[in-house]
This record gives sequence, C-alpha cells and structure tokens, in this order.
Amino acid sequence: MIVMSDARVIVVGGGPAGLAIAGLLALEGVDTMLVAPPPVSFDPRTIALMQPALRLLQRLGVWPEALSASSSPLRHLSIRDETGNLFSAPALTFSASELGLESFGWNIPLADMVPRLVEAAQRLGARLLEGEVAAVEHGHHQATVVLVDGRRFTAPLLVAADGQNSVLRGAAGIDADRWSFDQAALVANFRHSGPHGDCSTERHRIGGPLTTVPLPGRHSSLVWMASPDRIERILENPSALASEIQLGTHGELGLVSDVTPPRSFAMRGLTARRFAASRTMLVGEAAHAFPPIGAQGLNMSLRDAGHVADVVMGHDDPGSEAALGDYHGRRVIDVNERQAAISLVNKSLIADLLPLHLLRAGGLSLIAAFPPLRNLVMRHGLAPDANLPFAMRA
Repeated sequence: MIVMSDARVIVVGGGPAGLAIAGLLALEGVDTMLVAPPPVSFDPRTIALMQPALRLLQRLGVWPEALSASSSPLRHLSIRDETGNLFSAPALTFSASELGLESFGWNIPLADMVPRLVEAAQRLGARLLEGEVAAVEHGHHQATVVLVDGRRFTAPLLVAADGQNSVLRGAAGIDADRWSFDQAALVANFRHSGPHGDCSTERHRIGGPLTTVPLPGRHSSLVWMASPDRIERILENPSALASEIQLGTHGELGLVSDVTPPRSFAMRGLTARRFAASRTMLVGEAAHAFPPIGAQGLNMSLRDAGHVADVVMGHDDPGSEAALGDYHGRRVIDVNERQAAISLVNKSLIADLLPLHLLRAGGLSLIAAFPPLRNLVMRHGLAPDANLPFAMRA
C-alpha cells in the first residue's frame, strides 16, 4: 500500500532539541519538516554544554565558528556545601585536565544558539514552517498534525519537542508524572572585577543552589534557586541584585556590576511514562524536565535528538512499533537515573530532613576521598559512554 506523506518526519517545536533533530535528519537526507510558533521573547539563559553535545553541534556546522566568540570554556567545576548543616561535605573541584580534556564543555548563550540552529536546519534542507499545532490524528501508516489555521501535514513519524505541556504527548496517549518544588530559579548575567578562571561554581545552600557559570572576559551567568518568596523579593528590588550576588559568592569574583534584567522560572518536574507511542517520539521537556542542577537538562535533550536521528536511520518505517520501542529503550535508563539523582540533591536542599542531608554530604565526601569514584563521576557527568548517539561520538 502506498501512503502519500508531506514528509518522512515532522518535528513540532522550535527549541534547541527540535532544531537539532531537524538538522541531523536533513543532514542524512531525510525529508524533514519542523513546525513551530514564532519565538515570543528574548531568553537570557545560558546553557552549559558538555563535549558530547558540542560534537553534535559541530556535526551541524554551528560549533565552534558561529558560537565560540560569545561563549566560555568550562575547565573547572566546583561544588561547595554552604548549607551550614552539622554534617557538611568538603569542597569539590573537578578539572577537565584530570580526564585529559581541555574543557568539560562550554557555556553558550541560548539567544545565540537558537538562531544558529535555525540557520543550520534550513541550510541542511529541513523545511521550517511557522504555525501552532491544534490537534493530531493517528492512522495506521502515518500521523497528521492539524494546525490552528487549518493546515494539515502528514508523516510516518512525529517528534514532540513542544515542551512540558506537549500537545503531541497528550494526543499520543502518553501520561506524565508531574511535580513541583517550592522553588523558583532566577537567571541573569553580570560583570565582575575579578577573574572566574573558567570555573563553574555550584553553591549548595538551604533552599537551593546558587550557581555561577563563566562567560567571556569578566562576565558570568547566574542561576539562583530559592523559595518563590525569596526570588520575588529580589525581583521587587533588582537594583540590589549586584550586592546579593556579591554576598552570595563571598566576593570571590570581585566587585559585581552591570547585572542584566533578571527573570524567574518556576521549578517543576516531569517525566513521561513512555518516551514513544502512536507514531510519536518525545524529546526535551516533552519527555523530561527537572531543576537546573549539574548542567544536565539540554545535554540530555540533545542526546534525545541524536537518538531520534539514529532510530530513524535504522528503521524502514520510523514510526513503527519496533522503531518506537527502540527509541524508548535507548532513553529510559539515562533519563530515569539522572532524574532521580538530581531530584535527590534538590530535595536534600529543600527538605529539613537529616537523612537526606547525610546522604548528600556522605556522597560528596566519598567522591572527594576516592579518586576512582571521582573519575567515574566526572566521566558519567559528561554523558553515558555506552549510550551515546552517533552524532555525539568522538
């Protein structure tokens, strides 16, 4: 039976993961369409991408030439226990040179990355359409997305990159476990008079971590997780934010100034109960979302993208049950393991429970005391070596 389709794969969602999938598939000659609404606002966040993710960007032709000038290498990663609890972990600093690497990765402004990925997807041959999906219809051999304006497009496979409130995930009948933390995250960029030494520092504090990540020159980005009330008080008096950052970093970066207008994001978590069904694969926050701890979010989403490309290239029918099962099997362990670890660390900073504090402090102490464990943690933090998609392999 011959079934006419508008594309072999339709990707819905214009974030980094969706754009990366469109580019990777187009690079392999796959007829790919991406449907996304226009961006609604400037995003001030920066993204710490580890070396495997950078290799994927390099494959798309956007790294390093198009992005390195506005980005900064991450040569050192530091974790400080500043909870003030009776049981505290020793300070930990990991250096990329311990693994024979020049850097763990690079910190890249999201506002620079997304336009470069758009250009790459178009240059490689993906068709980018502006629109919003209102409904999805599933057939035996293909699925159809129906846009708000009435346009309809069909393909054997849909890729849901449309965020936590994914229309495609709901249409595919995939349930998701959701939760929320009594936290918000404040993000901003700032100037400082002292050097950052290419070191990203995550300070574990009661209520959530305060993380500074290097940018070019004497600039850094800030991700500060705290109670919603605390973040709201800061937003009400943004002129005092420079002093707050200086106090929070104990003056280690010198005099703080020129803080960009801060934005806040509610901290919510989500994990889909399956990562593929009904001719639909889930990627990015349509599949998993969790707090920005340990620089895992977009790195995992780009691993999703790489695995989608591998599965599509490995199956005659990319939306078949065999292909969907293949994709789910590739992602389920990686996502669930990292979700559990990040949630545990975050809960230990929110909940006033001695067993959780002991578990976090004890784990960090073990890492500090045993070099083989320290090496394993560094390697696993970059990415699971045994489960890297083709586009991320060295």
